[in-house]
Amino acid sequence: MSDVDVRDNPAQQRYELRIGDDVAGFAAYRVRDGVTVVTHSEINRRFRGQGLGNVLAERTLDALRAQGARVHPACPFFAKYVAEHPGYDDIIED
Repeated sequence: MSDVDVRDNPAQQRYELRIGDDVAGFAAYRVRDGVTVVTHSEINRRFRGQGLGNVLAERTLDALRAQGARVHPACPFFAKYVAEHPGYDDIIED
């Protein structure tokens, strides 16, 4: 998926998964007491069924790790993703 890009949009407080010019999905967040709380994520209906939710979660978490952030996955999808990928335990805040 080389044409897929995930980038932070701080003005909207969300990481956006883009395919070309389309925003195919996003992960909304808030920063509270120094912890990035991922509150909600979704993939646009026309892009579902392609594994893009996993791409969004992985790349968002990788970007947050690179920033040195602590993360609380309040979003059920992100919470499940983190539970299935213990390699992110070092940045997870309960």
